[in-house]
Formats: sequence, structure tokens, C-alpha cells
Amino acid sequence: MDQRTLDPAAIEAEIDRIRSLGIDGLRRRWRLTFGASPPKALSKDIMGRMIAYRIQEDAYGGLDRETAKLLDRLARGEKPSELNRRLKAGTVLIREYQGERHTVTVVPEGFLWREATYSSLSTIAKTITGTAWNGPRFFGLRVPGEPNAEEPAKLPAQPSRKPSRRGRHSVRVSETASRRRGSTNG
Repeated sequence: MDQRTLDPAAIEAEIDRIRSLGIDGLRRRWRLTFGASPPKALSKDIMGRMIAYRIQEDAYGGLDRETAKLLDRLARGEKPSELNRRLKAGTVLIREYQGERHTVTVVPEGFLWREATYSSLSTIAKTITGTAWNGPRFFGLRVPGEPNAEEPAKLPAQPSRKPSRRGRHSVRVSETASRRRGSTNG
């Protein structure tokens, strides 16, 4: 396959073919793709994923310079809070709260929500909930329990409503019960 083509169907077909290869076929394809034998420690799954990534990279282009630098810093062990992470104008934040979807767009002057511009995500979160919230945490930009962390939280595929007090209580009970089951009696 000519990997310089931008035919998405052809690229997907080639990736599907990679997925169907056995370990020996993957090793042959690795040598063609990377010009060397694959490292012995790589599993079939990892080899397939790396070859598929290279196919996509050749077709669509690789990481931009800024992203590559970010990944290098992370690989060196820098913590995300040490990195200069800022929301850029045009970024869209979505949060569902009590069955209503709230969309906030980052603009040069602040945050646009319901055709009004706010200087703070926390102000928007308070307006939505009626209680004081850390805005970045409310919109999933901070990991719960780490008040100064800037690492984005892993958001669920489907936005969920804030749990009720009862729901939070039952979660705590479940976590406690789980810890008890995992520990030894003594």
C-alpha cells in the first residue's frame, strides 16, 4: 500500500489487515515498516498497534512539535502540574449537570457560556449549581483530591450527572467494603 495516500478507507483496510496478521506476519511487516527486527519483548498487540500508528502517521502526518516536546517532558518524569498547560481560545468544555448539558467556549476574554462572557470557570460552575465549586474541577480539568493539579481528569465517554448525597455515600461504602475485602483480618 502506498502510505502517502489520504484515502481513509484504504488506510483502515490496511490497518484491519495488520490486525489479522499472526506474530510471524507482524514481524515481517515490522521489518518492512521500520527497517529492523522488532524488539523481542514486544507483544503481538503492541507490534500491531505500532505498525498501525506508523501507517496513520505516514498518511496523515505525525505529532506537532509542541506535542512531541510535551511527551518528551512527561517521559522524563516531569509532573503535569510542572508543565505550562493553558486552555487555548476555541477550546470547548462540556459538562452535563442534573440532566442539562452546559457548553463553555474558551475565548480571549475568558469563558463564553449562554451568550455571556465570564472571567472565571468557578463563577459559571457556581451559577449552574447554586453552590461554590472549583470551576476547573467542575469541568473535568483537575483530578479530584489534588486541588492544585492541572492534569485533566479522565472524563467518562458519556457525561454524567453529579451524584446525589445518597449516591456518594453508597460509593464510599462500596470503596470501604472493597478495601476491607482486600485486606487481611488481624
